[in-house]
Amino acid sequence: MRTFAARVRRMLGFEKGGKARSAVRAIKKCVHVGLARRRRGRSKATVIGITGSSAKTTTAELLAFILSPEGCVHKQIRGNTFKPLVQGLRHLPRDADYMVAEIAAGGKSGIGAMASLLKPHVAVVTLVADEHRSMFRGAEAVAVEKQRLVQSLSSAGVAILNADDPRVVAMAEASVARTVTFGRGETADYRATDIHAAFPGRLALRLRWRGGTVVLRTRFAAEHFWLPVAAAATAALELGIDPGHVSERVACFEPLFDRFGVLQVPDGPAFLIDTNKAPLHSLGLAFEAVEKADAPHKRVVVGQISDYAGKADKTYRNVYRGARAVAQEVIFVGDNAHRSGAPAEDRDSGRFHEMRSVREAAEHIKATLRPNELILIKSSGNLHLERIALALTEGVRCWEERCGKVQNCISCGKYGIPFERHAEVRKAERRARWWWRRLLRKESRANGQRPGT
Repeated sequence: MRTFAARVRRMLGFEKGGKARSAVRAIKKCVHVGLARRRRGRSKATVIGITGSSAKTTTAELLAFILSPEGCVHKQIRGNTFKPLVQGLRHLPRDADYMVAEIAAGGKSGIGAMASLLKPHVAVVTLVADEHRSMFRGAEAVAVEKQRLVQSLSSAGVAILNADDPRVVAMAEASVARTVTFGRGETADYRATDIHAAFPGRLALRLRWRGGTVVLRTRFAAEHFWLPVAAAATAALELGIDPGHVSERVACFEPLFDRFGVLQVPDGPAFLIDTNKAPLHSLGLAFEAVEKADAPHKRVVVGQISDYAGKADKTYRNVYRGARAVAQEVIFVGDNAHRSGAPAEDRDSGRFHEMRSVREAAEHIKATLRPNELILIKSSGNLHLERIALALTEGVRCWEERCGKVQNCISCGKYGIPFERHAEVRKAERRARWWWRRLLRKESRANGQRPGT
């Protein structure tokens, strides 16, 4: 079999510079895009596209959760670039009533290509911030890219825009679709008022619009989550969902684990886990949540920070000062831990700790636990600092510093297995999936059905 495969590879030219391989990949991409476009054209689902520098994943998950009792909802979330979108559209169920898709900037003109394929009926833009600096070099360029989703709407579509962000509101001028705004300001069509959250209390707010008022009580632990809540509720109300149903579903929604999720250790601390990403503009919001929280002792763990202008030393020093102002102890973890600029007295008194490895930080926290204390963990996802919290509730055995995986440790599911064995486990999982698909095909043939139906 291997000899035959090698002959085929030589015949196709795969061993001559890789040109044939590239051609085959290009053909496959065209075929998959064509199939996705065809499935989208035949679907009668209401398609909602959601983009923004932050809060788009929570908005998309919450909106899909609100819509799920109303019909069949197909989600394309987290896998938010072109290739996953193509795959999501190819598998769009024929009987889907809604499709909720998260759209991210995978490169200049990337959103334009995705929007032309998605052809949304509703476009939601949460906010624009100075992110993806290596790609866009400023918030203005980010706004131009995000705007492409709004521009793809037809005259029958609806653009739902954040009224508090001038760059987002300006997108209405580039669209022929009807525009609806949400925000805290008086000019918003859907205005969020009476916003309050102070952990262990959870976020609550009131959403007012010309047609009525609804109180939204949530399980979110921080006040800045008013934005995705208001965005999702506005979209649902514009789609004709009953306000009472919106309120009930929002109250039941469980926050995402790595986006300010709460992990409570029995007779121990409560962790606020915000380890999906850490753009500089989000640090202040996280520290504000810690400052408002009611806890006898507070700690802040900071890992990798992303998307900032200027020198790293100055950035990390400013972050340290912000964290120190709201917590009794600050821990910096990773390759940039030495950039804190913490004075000697803070180091000597235990007010600051510098640690290069995640395991070292986990062992320190485990050895110095205080009941009912609050610990914020804030970092980009590459360090997987969520293991610090998981080590107190689960058996963490994977302490690899740079595993290269995008998903968090809960989604990966292998944090209880040493990293050296991950490849072996993945191979066994692929083998099990292959046998399972083979069994399903046999059953389908035995029942006179086409495989995959």
